[in-house]
Amino acid sequence: MAVLLEMRSLNAGYDDKIVLEDINFSVSENDFIGVIGPNGGGKTTLLRLILGLIKPFNGKLEYDSSLFGSIGYLPQISTGDAQYPVTVTDVILSGMMISKKIISRMSSTDRKRAQEIIEELGLGGMEKASLTELSGGQIQRVLLGRAIIGNPRLLLLDEPGNFVDSTFEKDFYEKLKELNGRMSILMVSHDIGIISSHVRSYACVNRKLHYHPSSEITNEQLLAYGCPIQLITHGVVPHTVLKSHA
Repeated sequence: MAVLLEMRSLNAGYDDKIVLEDINFSVSENDFIGVIGPNGGGKTTLLRLILGLIKPFNGKLEYDSSLFGSIGYLPQISTGDAQYPVTVTDVILSGMMISKKIISRMSSTDRKRAQEIIEELGLGGMEKASLTELSGGQIQRVLLGRAIIGNPRLLLLDEPGNFVDSTFEKDFYEKLKELNGRMSILMVSHDIGIISSHVRSYACVNRKLHYHPSSEITNEQLLAYGCPIQLITHGVVPHTVLKSHA
């Protein structure tokens, strides 16, 4: 599989503070990687690096040429995101700006594509609705639509489960599984129990990054990787909580 991006011996952070240290990591075609780790460990900083919002202090960050202009991004969502008086169609169309070199009027082709995304995400009939009229799960779908309207090769998701209501949660993750058939996905999440049945591998981030090439991960491995987080599973497997970690 083609490598879409690669980090080698990379350090990054803000001002003079190192947040990510000696990162060696790559993302390939059709990857579905769960990014896990404690708060403040550098998960969002990793996404900001990939998006080009910050530059590494040193080391290498190399992209495949096909990735330029082809990264979709769904940031963390809060209740404030629902307060803007814009329509579903307008929000999804705004995602086309990422792939356009200049800001221009949206073409009929763009609007047709937006309608296709609206139908694909089960938002038909809500085209003219304001975000203030939608549930949390519906807003999440709209913002996902904005992220994928340009058919990106890589989709970045920052805590997508935070704003998904229980009605849409299963459908949302099933949609991500479907999207993974046509794009790579890097998903930051604190809920390993939910994402474990969807991701194919893990990147454990706590200043350093440890890549785990499987969807199955144990408490012992999390501790070894420096990820002091809870691993909670459901069904016949008992709940497990990690010991405290300095």
